[in-house]
Formats: sequence, C-alpha cells, structure tokens
Amino acid sequence: MTIKLNSVVTMHYELKDADGQVLDSSTGQDPLVYLHGANNIIVGLEEQLEGKQVGDKIKAQVAPEKGYGMPVDALIQEVPTSAFGEEIDNVEVGMRFQAETEQGPVPVVVTAVEDGIVTVDGNHPLAGKELFFDCSIEEIRDASQEEIDHGHVHGPGGHHH
Repeated sequence: MTIKLNSVVTMHYELKDADGQVLDSSTGQDPLVYLHGANNIIVGLEEQLEGKQVGDKIKAQVAPEKGYGMPVDALIQEVPTSAFGEEIDNVEVGMRFQAETEQGPVPVVVTAVEDGIVTVDGNHPLAGKELFFDCSIEEIRDASQEEIDHGHVHGPGGHHH
C-alpha cells in the first residue's frame, strides 16, 4: 500500500532547521498519525510523502512557501504595555499570548519591549524558514468514511473513542 489521498499514515519524524538544530521530533514518543490530503501537515512534506510505502525512510527539504509561509508584516504590531492589563507585572521578550483580533484569537510572541511599547509577532515561529525532515513510514491504512468526513484521524480502526 502506498500513501495517497485519504490514507492514514503513521510515521516517525525529526524536524531540523538549516543549521541542523532539532526543532521537533517523535523520537521516544508515539509516532505522528495523520490523514493524507486533509491539510493535517504542511503541504511541502505531504507532497514528498505521496507514493511512499511502509518501511520507506525519506529526507524532505521544504521551502518556506510550502511550509509555514513567509512572515507577514501585518502580523507584527506595537502595542502599549497598558494593553496587557494589570495582572501582568512585567512583559518580557519571549512571552506568548493570545491576541483577540477581528479574525478570532491569534497566538503572538513578544519580540521587543521598549519605553512602554511592546512588539508582538503573530507569525508562525517557523515562517520564513527552510525545514528539513527525516521521516520513516511505520504504517499506512485506508481512512474510514467517518475520518474522511471529519478531516482527521480517529482511533484505531478509524472510529472515535
């Protein structure tokens, strides 16, 4: 069986950046299980997994445009520290918040704090980065109709627990 539209794929992976630093990995954890073709993983990796079989090991290089996209300037904003409310004594670089926007909540990270102004960035942390995956395909099965209808993997056999 090969990976195709509506396959449920079980795989182990390691994700590195251009410097070889490990950003994420399933090593020592349960493997990743996803529904192929349902936008459950980034498109650049999904394209390179198409047609692979159980036991295959692949190295996939994914450009930012097929990963988390390029950073969008509109998602970087400066706000006064007063916007964070009194319950936060000290806003610091690296803090993460949910910003309420007209499009709903957006996760942001503080990138600068200076003179009462906080710069927050709503871009994905991996936006603009080339990604390097090492993947090993552990299992492939056809998705159940329920999984296809819902757009994600359910438990073993394709059913909700």
